[in-house]
Amino acid sequence: MNGVHDMGGMDGFGKVEPEPNEPTFHAAWEARVMAMMRAMGAAGAWNIDMSRASRENLPPDVYLASSYYRRWALGMEQMLLEKGLVDSDELAAGRALRPGKPLKSKLTPEMIERVLTRGSFARPAPAPARFKVGARVRAKNMHPPTHTRLPRYVRGRVGVVELIHGCHVFPDSAALGEGDNPQWLYTVRFDASELWGADADPTVKVSIDAFEPYLEPA
Repeated sequence: MNGVHDMGGMDGFGKVEPEPNEPTFHAAWEARVMAMMRAMGAAGAWNIDMSRASRENLPPDVYLASSYYRRWALGMEQMLLEKGLVDSDELAAGRALRPGKPLKSKLTPEMIERVLTRGSFARPAPAPARFKVGARVRAKNMHPPTHTRLPRYVRGRVGVVELIHGCHVFPDSAALGEGDNPQWLYTVRFDASELWGADADPTVKVSIDAFEPYLEPA
């Protein structure tokens, strides 16, 4: 979707300034938010692409005014409401007002290691890869209303396939609860001048990972 989160190449936001010696969490509540998000995912309430989409759907003014984990918290609240796992009065009260609802899986101590370890999203290939290393491809000028991992600044631009990573869960489908729908994943390299015009640094190249449905022959 074309949301405020897709900020690559946008003017007016200034340069990225990393925080020196940045801690993993700036406050205890941030760690709790991350733990809750991962636990609910492990219990089958949602997947990683659904959680990303929940943050992308935040109103622009809320998104820009919120810290990283505040966005996580707001997105999680929205998913809990949408899936009927809590009611708005419970969120307002800050506690359960009625019995909890069952999830797909029960979170047990034995599952903790799995929760804390990033899983593999590789899947068997349903068909041969369409593109080879060295192929010139164009990122489709697409504007889906739902979640996608194709950055807006490369859409319509021509690049070259650098690497082929095999087939993986397709985020655009997973975010909608439509299953894995495995797709080939490529690293595509773009010249800066292709992305930013003749005034761009000619020595700069930008590489992105792009799924096959995002690409077409150039």
